[in-house]
Amino acid sequence: MKEKKVYELLKQDGLAKRGRLHTIHGTVETPVFMNVGTAAAIKGAVSTADLQEIKTQVELSNTYHLHVRPGDRVVKSLGGLHKFMVWDKPILTDSGGFQVFSLAGLRQIKEEGVYFHSHIDGRKIFMGPEESMQIQSNLASTIAMAFDECPSSVADRAYMERSVDRTSRWLVRCKQEMDRLNQLPDTINRNQMLFGINQGGIYEDIRIRHAQEITQLKLDGYAVGGLAVGESHDDMYRILEAVVPYLPVDKPTYLMGVGTPANILEAVDRGVDFFDCVYPSRNGRHGHVYTNQGKLNLFNAKYELDEGPIEEGCRCPACKTYSRAYIRHLLKAKEMLGMRLCVLHNLYFYNTMMEEIREAIEAGNYKEYKSAKLKRMSKNT
Repeated sequence: MKEKKVYELLKQDGLAKRGRLHTIHGTVETPVFMNVGTAAAIKGAVSTADLQEIKTQVELSNTYHLHVRPGDRVVKSLGGLHKFMVWDKPILTDSGGFQVFSLAGLRQIKEEGVYFHSHIDGRKIFMGPEESMQIQSNLASTIAMAFDECPSSVADRAYMERSVDRTSRWLVRCKQEMDRLNQLPDTINRNQMLFGINQGGIYEDIRIRHAQEITQLKLDGYAVGGLAVGESHDDMYRILEAVVPYLPVDKPTYLMGVGTPANILEAVDRGVDFFDCVYPSRNGRHGHVYTNQGKLNLFNAKYELDEGPIEEGCRCPACKTYSRAYIRHLLKAKEMLGMRLCVLHNLYFYNTMMEEIREAIEAGNYKEYKSAKLKRMSKNT
């Protein structure tokens, strides 16, 4: 009997990939947008029951934030992240690298790892590759991300080369530690996957060299990190066009922290099939909602008497029941329900768009779909 692959590449349309990732917590249909619940909850009072209703496939939580509060050992003692937050589908945990390196004034980078101070209570913390893997193992996520340095996209070439070399050395240590942890009898998820992260800023040659190095480790998936951090969209797309061909087509390719619907549509066309971003929840909490006719600002006065849903034909929990006028009232009154409904709509919109993307790739008309979708969504009102 033929062994089933962990990642199946079902169809390609140009560089766009239609795949399927099999995990211990279920199968992920790709391309996929991972809904971001940094501290084991989607901001905006969204429950895990809501996530099921709005077609979420993967929830993403953050290693650093959960290590600081409530503590990864607390989560392990309660049975791991899935049991803790009552979610039975895949979870990806970001390694904490981005958050640690965003604390520029509070951290010190050394070869062994990073010393930094908690943004909550100021206590001194050390995190290196081994510690990140141990924390993620305690959380028992489906997919763990390697601990990397996320340098500024405008860092000079000399610093970027040193940083990328350190990230490569750290990745080897991450893999060794995860292999060890997955053999321990008290490890909750002994099938935890590891994704490596490609870095190199906007230097194509450094990105390519790093991709060639990390793919030698034969990991479960590969991410492109350090983008969407201030560089132009054109630079982002240029880097993706340069580096993605050097990542294995038969493994998931994850563009971290991206992005807008347009970013996702363009990145899929360049071979990316995993995404995450705080935009849909963050924008929703500020009354900005995505539709196929562009992004709407529900605070605008023209929606005061609008009895229609956020978007006609949408089957999200907000659109099935409530009007733009009512949701606008809730937002203006600073009622949490208004933010919650907008977040639910936006996440449903993203998850539905990913369904459409998968269908378009299967049908072999992805470029036509992308062009039509971008044209329809090009206005903001």
